[in-house]
Amino acid sequence: MATKFTPLHDRILVRRIEEVGTTRGGIIIPDSAKDKPQEGEVISLGRGKSNDEGKVFPLAVKEGDRILFGKYSGTEIKLDGEDFIIMREEEVLGIVVGAPKKELAGAKR
Repeated sequence: MATKFTPLHDRILVRRIEEVGTTRGGIIIPDSAKDKPQEGEVISLGRGKSNDEGKVFPLAVKEGDRILFGKYSGTEIKLDGEDFIIMREEEVLGIVVGAPKKELAGAKR
């Protein structure tokens, strides 16, 4: 049975999207020379941020959104053998629209 994880407040659960590991000329780039990708897919999210009066403000991102985030954003975790990142919505740099599909990191094959 798969684990169901729901972040709290303004946190989101993200699956990292891998960049292609070769150059245009076909040269394979070793993992040690690659920066970690900064693109991911929102898997689940909390209800939103609340103010002092308890009013909840919903998040701008939604499940399934492709997002960009900073290189050192969030906290890496493992759920059911897959790698994910938990981060606050404020760490999201933007939402990617219309990008071609890329391989998801840690996706089970």
